[in-house]
Amino acid sequence: MGNWFVNNWFSAVMICVWMGINIFLFVWFYFVYENGEQFFYTRRLLGSALAWARAPAAVLNFNCMLILLPVCRNLLSLLRGSFVKCSRTMRKQLDKNLTFHKLVAYMIGAMTAVHMIAHLLNVEWYSNSRLGVYDNLTLALSNLEDDPSMNTTFLNPIRQIDLWLQQIPTYFVFTSIAGLTGVIITLALILIITSSMEVIRRSYFEVFWYTHHLFVIFFAGLVIHGIGFVVRKQTDDSFKKHNPLFCFNRTEDWGKIPECPVPQFSGGPAQTWWWVIGPMMIYVCERLLRFIRYMQNVQYRKIVMRPSKVLELQLVKKGFKMDVGQYVFLNCPAISQLEWHPFTMTSAPEEDFFSVHIRSAGDWTDKLIDIMQKLPEGSQGPKMGVDGPFGTASEDVFDYEVSMLVGAGIGVTPFASILKSIWYKFKDNDPKLRTRKIYFYWLCRETHAFEWFADLLKAQEKEMEERGMGDFLTYKLFLTGWDQSHVNYVTVNVDRDTDVVTGLKQKTHYGRPNWDKEFEEVRKENPTSVVGTFLCGPVALAKVLEKKCAKYSDVDPRKTKFYFNKENF
Repeated sequence: MGNWFVNNWFSAVMICVWMGINIFLFVWFYFVYENGEQFFYTRRLLGSALAWARAPAAVLNFNCMLILLPVCRNLLSLLRGSFVKCSRTMRKQLDKNLTFHKLVAYMIGAMTAVHMIAHLLNVEWYSNSRLGVYDNLTLALSNLEDDPSMNTTFLNPIRQIDLWLQQIPTYFVFTSIAGLTGVIITLALILIITSSMEVIRRSYFEVFWYTHHLFVIFFAGLVIHGIGFVVRKQTDDSFKKHNPLFCFNRTEDWGKIPECPVPQFSGGPAQTWWWVIGPMMIYVCERLLRFIRYMQNVQYRKIVMRPSKVLELQLVKKGFKMDVGQYVFLNCPAISQLEWHPFTMTSAPEEDFFSVHIRSAGDWTDKLIDIMQKLPEGSQGPKMGVDGPFGTASEDVFDYEVSMLVGAGIGVTPFASILKSIWYKFKDNDPKLRTRKIYFYWLCRETHAFEWFADLLKAQEKEMEERGMGDFLTYKLFLTGWDQSHVNYVTVNVDRDTDVVTGLKQKTHYGRPNWDKEFEEVRKENPTSVVGTFLCGPVALAKVLEKKCAKYSDVDPRKTKFYFNKENF
């Protein structure tokens, strides 16, 4: 437990605070509507369903305020350190922005379900009260009209009853502002959540992308939803003159005796826009900034087709500055005007261009690779919009004395940037370089995937040897897929000084790493260090490494501690 606390204490605190606010809002508003004296008559119509509808609404307001903030990439970059210096712990929390975004979305989904069910019951009970199904009090309350001459106001929002009995609730839902916007909001939310499932997002990214933009309809409906004033209460002035506890069983005397004037009711005010207007304005500014960046000119410096159907784009953009491990969003109007896809940059900040490596992994990437392959040699590619750069966990790699870098397949890209930057820092004798040891692990399924990265590792090997720092970089390449012909070839060439796959001095390992052995080795070699573990790879591997970081971290601050960091897009 203590080891887990080293890596996750701040996340746990933040989740507890968030959950505590949710619980407080739910409980507070539940009792406001369940016990509030001005809602006495409303409860006589609706019962406890009133409180069960309004308490989730308060939680929804709070979470709808939060849902947009984790996807405001420029805001996160600002907080991460562009202008405001924040601690490593806070930066690690900002790297979990999408996890928090999903958590808030789950809460919105759950509270929407409770809110919707409670209001469906409310509509049914409103209808029954209007028809006199229950008692004289509910009928008298339901018969109150908006009549200035009689100084009366309505409590029951269902006004039209000259329909078939079963049609009244349905008619109200689809003709009232609150009902119609509620239906639209719920349908939009269902589509957004279902299309965000992992299987759909991975296999049909375009479906996920387009349905997620229903959030515009969701927020528009959300702001309008409250102005229907379906839930009403006794006005302050009326409550002073008309005590419901005294008058509720004297409906025949309402307006006839001074103690029981006809009760007055009002709705609102609508409160949702108070909660969401700030985040909505921030998000509008975010999208405006993205559009401005999209309009800026981007030039192709080089277009290279690498093995394993990996496309390398070297791009130049005026005023573009980056840091190691950062990523950009790319948009190619020739493929889609609306789709933006994230790619980690593989270039170093010291270079006068920025590059990305794009693996064939879906319709968009397949179309882009196809376009680039058909271009005449030396020509410029299609217009490319670039948004970014944006910070990731890998930015912090040089904040640790010892770093473990783990890449899986194309997930090696952020570490290409890091290793290139290290090469430049050694070349320039950068005195600010704190890092004294790097462990690099790369897992690939096929031998061709190693080819485009091997040249960089060869240059690193040579540079470290010339400087007498051969121990600075320890790298291990793991091939997780091979056939019999490859085994035969390796067997014949086993005595070669260099690896038969990569040409490097470090031989390729076959199979998956024994992470217990690797972490134990790092801990023994660095008994008093803080080790940053960085991953760009699948969720399954992330879970394994996070557990190992917790297992091999020592609670004693004088001994080795592993901090887990993962790339999130």
